[in-house]
This record gives sequence, structure tokens and C-alpha cells, in this order.
Amino acid sequence: MTQINTYDYIIIGAGSAGCLLAKRLSENPQKRVLLIEAGKNDNYIWIHVPVGYLYCIDNPRADWRFRTAKESGLNGRSLLYPRGRVLGGCSSINGMIYMRGQAGDYESWVQATGDDSWSWQNALKRYKQFEDYHGAANEWHGKGGEWTVSKQRLRWPVMDVFKQAAVEAGIPASDDFNQGDNFGVGYFDVSQRDGWRLNTSKAFLRDASKRQNLTVITQALVNKLLIDPVSKNCYGVQYTKDGAVLEAHCAIDQGGEVLLSAGAIGSVQILERSGIGSAKRLNDLGIPVLSDLPGVGENLQDHLQLRMVYKVSGIKTLNTKANSLFGKMMIGLEYILKRSGPMSMAPSQLGAFAYSSPEQKSANLEYHVQPLSLEKFGEDLHAFNAFTASVCNLRPTSRGSVHINSVDPEAAPIIAPNYLSTEEDRKVAAEALRLTRQIVQSPALQPHFPEEYKPGVQYQTEDELIKAAGDIGTTIFHPVGTCKMGRTDDPMAVLDSELRVRGIHHLRVVDASAMPTITSGNTAAPTMMIAQRVAELLT
Repeated sequence: MTQINTYDYIIIGAGSAGCLLAKRLSENPQKRVLLIEAGKNDNYIWIHVPVGYLYCIDNPRADWRFRTAKESGLNGRSLLYPRGRVLGGCSSINGMIYMRGQAGDYESWVQATGDDSWSWQNALKRYKQFEDYHGAANEWHGKGGEWTVSKQRLRWPVMDVFKQAAVEAGIPASDDFNQGDNFGVGYFDVSQRDGWRLNTSKAFLRDASKRQNLTVITQALVNKLLIDPVSKNCYGVQYTKDGAVLEAHCAIDQGGEVLLSAGAIGSVQILERSGIGSAKRLNDLGIPVLSDLPGVGENLQDHLQLRMVYKVSGIKTLNTKANSLFGKMMIGLEYILKRSGPMSMAPSQLGAFAYSSPEQKSANLEYHVQPLSLEKFGEDLHAFNAFTASVCNLRPTSRGSVHINSVDPEAAPIIAPNYLSTEEDRKVAAEALRLTRQIVQSPALQPHFPEEYKPGVQYQTEDELIKAAGDIGTTIFHPVGTCKMGRTDDPMAVLDSELRVRGIHHLRVVDASAMPTITSGNTAAPTMMIAQRVAELLT
């Protein structure tokens, strides 16, 4: 009979939250920690070269390769929905943008939970603890932490021109999008170190994995949580590795816990397979119900980016630079010699935060501007010079869902983001397209004769712009909220404010699924901050 090992903490998922948790909890040599990851080690070269996301997304080496259901708001289209399946999780394949969101996001969490520990000021303290900022330590930034925050190692004239145009359109210049009010335009800070991608495996696990009290198991697919049906104690996990079904147990009599950090999609799948979720849904799948929580898998929120493309003249973009053999050779040589140039690029270099209308209380639009264009992800760059100005609604009111429809751990879930399903979101989408046109019409860009290639100037009325948004809209890979924390009187809250699963003991969900509402920006850093909070609670 296979020996069953017992640990103080079992962490499921070695992503943005799981790797940080593993390091923090294993700092106590008396605590035995197990970290289980479904994917492989992160020794794939394209994970670490910044532009390598092009070769990681939709690649089974690093990605679960999910797709959404067909979306009516996107005119019947289904989208690729990348999620990291590798050490480092989504931090191994994401856009590397370091973004905390805005102060109001965290005040919304306080309102949703009644817990002031989630306030902006408290969150800021946690960010500074794991941050190693490129500038000096100050009231906004920390120095000496594991997570390197770098300036980008390149600039593009076309980006500088767009920045000037945005300033002319009334958006002030900014050199820091992490001070709580992000209204402004400037280059993003990135999660890179010396021109290489920094993922959470490299930042938190590389040294911690040498500790005798930390065990890391890769290529281990979690089937379900082990929960006593009478006491409702979660005492371990069942997983499959190399064809064998194995168990790991948790020392719950000594305060041990299982920490589910499989992400906004994966955590839902594991909870539902374990009997935690909507009783009706579980009964239909023949899964015994251990905790009837109708909120599991609901409240899915994501940022829908509207990718507007403009042809330009008299200024170089990556389209033409990368469309010749000589150009590609020079790009490769620059990266080899200097760790700079296009191969060091995050997918988006220039950012802007703006108001879609004067009624908004804070900036509710985020731009990701790129010196390139293509029809869709994975295809070749266009043969003409162009830039892409992607704009997303930071606070969507549309809510989607993710659910399993099979007990098979390898079966893909049904992901239905429900984009543009509310009148408010459709209104903001139309306003966002109009604002982009206003920026592009500013004097700075006029010498380069910008010509709208996508969606096209033929879309003018409100209804036409909403249709255009459905045609060009795509995910920016920020799913959150599917196991939200909330007050005890919220029937859809899955977790309390300390991320404990309702109705089950010794089990927490620690990842982006815990967010009651999405942050106003990229979601990797907030996910690490959530893990930092739970590490504080447990140490």
C-alpha cells in the first residue's frame, strides 16, 4: 500500500498565489508544506524570454488551452481563454504588467466583506513587503522584496507620439500607475529582471524549494478534496500522478489547512468535483453535496479589450521591422547582446487610464497600446506600419460563470463570461471607441496620417459601435470573482473575509477567484497581495 504523507499545509496550484504562499509558509521550519501543480516545471525557454508568451499561450506545455462558450455579446464568437498550466501559473504566460489597481477597488472589497484589512492602505503595506521597485523605497513602493518591478528596456517613437496625443486629449502624463489614482498616460512598469520575465516560480520558489520542509510535486492533477461528510473537515487531497491515484493528508488536529490556489477557473472545478457548489448542479452530475454554495462558479468578471488598429505613415512599427529576415536577425541579436529590443517587450508597452464620461468617479478605462497590429492572436503581423490601441472597461457590470459538466479532471469547464450583457457595459464600450478616435485625432498624430483599420470609420451610431465592440472585443485574460468573499448575509459569497470556505473547515481559496469585484487594472499583482494576506493570517 502506498504511504500517505501528512503535511501542515497543502497548497493546490503553483501560480501567482501558490508560489508566494509556499515560500511564506515554509519559512517556519517546523511546518511541513506541500505544493501541488498540474503542469510541468518552468524550464521551457520561452517562458523566460519576454516575447515568449507568443509560444506559450495555447501551447499544452504551459497552458490549459480553455475556450469560452460562444458569446452573444461578441456576435457569436468563442474566445481562446489562456490559463497557466506550469510552475508559476499565469505569471509564466501573462503580459508582465505590474499593476495594483486603484484605491477605490479595495474600498469596494471592504464594503463587500465588512473587513477593513482589505482597505487600500492595508493592501499597500502588503504590496511593499514583496516588492523590489526599480526606484528608491518611498511611501508607495518597497525595496528588497522578491518581486522585481522594472522599467521597460525599450521605447518606440510611435508610442511616444501616442502619449503626446493622449496628453493633448486631456490625459495627463504619468510615470507611476500604482499610487491609487491611475488617471494618466505613460509606460507600464513590468515584472522583469535584467530583461527576462519574472514569474512567481523564479521569484518565490527557486530558493524556497531547497528547504527540507517544502515538497513541490509537478504534473499532479488534483481529482478532488478529501472532506469528511460528517465533520465537514477538509483533511487532504486526492490527485493523479503518473497514472497512480494518490492522497496527501493535512494535520488538521494541529491547525493544518488546505489552500486552494488553482485560479478563477481551476478552483471552481476542484470545489465542484469535491461536492462544494450549487446543490442542484452537483446533484445533476451525481456528486454528493457537502456544502450547498450557489455562488461557486458565479460572479465571473473579466476585462474585455477592444482592439482598435490604426495604419500610420512615416514612422516605424514592429510590423515592418519584424517582416524581413534581416529585421528578425537584428531583433534577436539585440536581445542576445543587450537583453533589450522587441524580444524584451511585454505585450503592451504604453498604458493610459481615462474616463469614459464625466459621470465616472475615477478612471474606468485602461489602454494597452502596442507598436504592432495583427488580425488576431497567433497570426502574422500586418505588412503595413500600424499601432494597436486596446481599451477595456475596468469596472464591467456584466457577470458570467464557469462550471464543470463532467467529473473528469481533464474535462474543460464551461466558461461563459457574458461580455457586454448589460446596458452600462455596452454604453461604456461605445464611449471607449469614441474616446480612442478623439485621441488619434489629436495634433501629435496627424503628421503620420492615422487611418482606422479596425473596426473602421463606417461604425458611427451607438448601435453600430456596440456591434463593432462585439466584433473586435477579446479577453485580456483577467478572470476573477468566481469564489468571492463576502459578508455572512450574502447568499452568493463562497468565502468569508479571511478566505475560508463556508460550511467546510480547514479549507481556504487563495487566488483571484476570491475578489468580490475586479480590480481596475491587471490582476497578477493583486493576486499575490491576496496570498500575502493569508500568509499573514497563518504565520
